[in-house]
Amino acid sequence: MGRYGNLDYPKLTKFGTLASLACVLLGAVGTSLGAGRLPGWELALLFDVEVLGVLGMVVCPFVFGVFMPLTE
Repeated sequence: MGRYGNLDYPKLTKFGTLASLACVLLGAVGTSLGAGRLPGWELALLFDVEVLGVLGMVVCPFVFGVFMPLTE
């Protein structure tokens, strides 16, 4: 058994990247469709989801695809 247990790194990388892509799409579509109808705090929340999705798309492949397998 490895240092972090039985983790499937390729599966975690794919799932994390796809979940982050879904967050980006949800934030972008929600912000564009609700521009005139939603209150400001909801638009800010959708923008934050979009930013966190972009950050996840950058971090997940590096962490689960490169860093954790190398430290195993």
